[in-house]
Amino acid sequence: MQKAIKHTWHFNQSPQEVWDYLTKPELMEQWLMKSDFKPVVGHKFSFTCTKITYCEVLEVKPFSLLSYSWQANSAVGNKPFNSKVVWTLVPTESGTELQLVHNGFTVLEDYAGHDKGWTTLGKQLVELLSTIKT
Repeated sequence: MQKAIKHTWHFNQSPQEVWDYLTKPELMEQWLMKSDFKPVVGHKFSFTCTKITYCEVLEVKPFSLLSYSWQANSAVGNKPFNSKVVWTLVPTESGTELQLVHNGFTVLEDYAGHDKGWTTLGKQLVELLSTIKT
């Protein structure tokens, strides 16, 4: 099994404004998790919640593309698994389309758990950005 999570959200804000919520730790913490993220290729960072997720920045194209590795423990057997998160920002007439692809899942439980998590986190980001005036 090799499944990918795919989500798309729409915002009234510009790609630059949405980018800030994907790359500034103090803003990421408001909807995602606490981290020591820096948008620099090769930077190793972690997300901290109930568990720690270890990551490394793989690609940065300001205001359009961000990707990083995602290493966490599996829901099955607590074994580490490696996956990849890719954010793509597409300018639209009304703001920004934000696309998420998180792939590399080999266990259904990991896929399902992360898909549910991204659904919830995406809603939080939509709510947060809806309070920001454009």
